[in-house]
Amino acid sequence: MRNSRGTAASSTDVTFSRLTDESAADEVAALEAASFTNPWSRDALLWELRNSDVTRVYLVRDDDGTLAGFCTCWVIFDEVHINTMAVAAERRRQGVASALLEYVLATARAEGARKATLEVRESNLAAIRLYESMDFKIVARRPRYYTKPEEDALILWRDAGNCRS
Repeated sequence: MRNSRGTAASSTDVTFSRLTDESAADEVAALEAASFTNPWSRDALLWELRNSDVTRVYLVRDDDGTLAGFCTCWVIFDEVHINTMAVAAERRRQGVASALLEYVLATARAEGARKATLEVRESNLAAIRLYESMDFKIVARRPRYYTKPEEDALILWRDAGNCRS
């Protein structure tokens, strides 16, 4: 099936929205904690939402309303900085991450972003494959950027105007 943007996202329809209050903060924090060894806390997420005009938190939900994934990012001038993206374990490898990333890039582009950047653990091969398939290029490395376990981050960039949507 196709989602609301015409993108093959999964076997069910998905919807996208932007989190602007604490209505889904518990869901996002729970998915963050389930996905990462050093997760953002609910309080950190809410601080970002309340105190930053550049913060964006995008949600993707299954047709039954279940949170399938989220992406937090900053739109700063002509760049979108993707801070974290997670997809529920049962929804991985079904196109949800691709659809969400395409949505984020298209939305940021509509706000004036022309470039996108992110960091990824060098061992996260699935994420690296996803990002490279969407025209992100590895341009640098941050030694020992991650903890639990300590690991280098790869820094990727792309032109936001190349979004396939």
